[in-house]
Amino acid sequence: MKFTKMHGCGNDYVYVNLFEEKLDDPARVSIYVSDRHFGIGSDGLITIGPSDKADFRMRIYNADGSEAEMCGNGIRCVAKYVYDHKLTDKTEISVETGAGIKYLTLYVEEGKVSQVRVDMGEPILTPGDIPVVKADGSAYDDDYRVIDEPISVGEREWHMTCVSMGNPHAVVFVDDVAGFELEKYGPLFENHKMFPKRTNTEFVEILSRNEAKMRVWERGSAETWACGTGTCATVMACILNKKTDNKVLVHLRGGDLTIEYIPETNHVFMTGPATEVFSGEIDIR
Repeated sequence: MKFTKMHGCGNDYVYVNLFEEKLDDPARVSIYVSDRHFGIGSDGLITIGPSDKADFRMRIYNADGSEAEMCGNGIRCVAKYVYDHKLTDKTEISVETGAGIKYLTLYVEEGKVSQVRVDMGEPILTPGDIPVVKADGSAYDDDYRVIDEPISVGEREWHMTCVSMGNPHAVVFVDDVAGFELEKYGPLFENHKMFPKRTNTEFVEILSRNEAKMRVWERGSAETWACGTGTCATVMACILNKKTDNKVLVHLRGGDLTIEYIPETNHVFMTGPATEVFSGEIDIR
């Protein structure tokens, strides 16, 4: 199987071009290639293929083989791949994802894509659509918003704000994100009974009205160095809790993303880099 290794702010995936390759069991392939000792090493597998609804279609598989609806860092790399590998010559493209069609603007330098701006669409705040339920398992009312909501995790009470950007996120504000015990609390949030489909969890430190730091525990992949949808969810949570303005520079372990919320359209835009690391071939066992 031919592949290309790419990353967006350190959130790395193995990319397979389905215009040239065929994968019968991408979930199994994702588990195999993601292994950092016996495989290629990645946070998962992303396939790029044809779509009858958009210019391209992407599918995302986590390191444990589970399929994700959307990946913000991954979709920027898809944009770079299709342009740099001459599958398109357009700098405005559409990509079909499990969370709907996304529209991207490609910024090209010396014939290669360096940055990508993604219209991530509208944030989802309806609890049943995120999904998130009450601690007793009952459903929230549709018009309720899970903002600064208490949750008991690891014998401590936290406060979370829940947002979906096509996949579920729980955002928790902390005083020191660098020293936070992510490996301890991340799995407990991910598998908490309040999240019927598990959740991604962002732990966020506010630096100013326009700047924040974030670490993320992704469902199915553990800690990753960045999460595009999580960064968008983080900024929405910051705005809903009146902690920042509508445009925020977010520092992640692997780099920086700029997130802007446009109230007039209720859309979130993400701008950040995409990097190709190397290409190769691997025998799938």
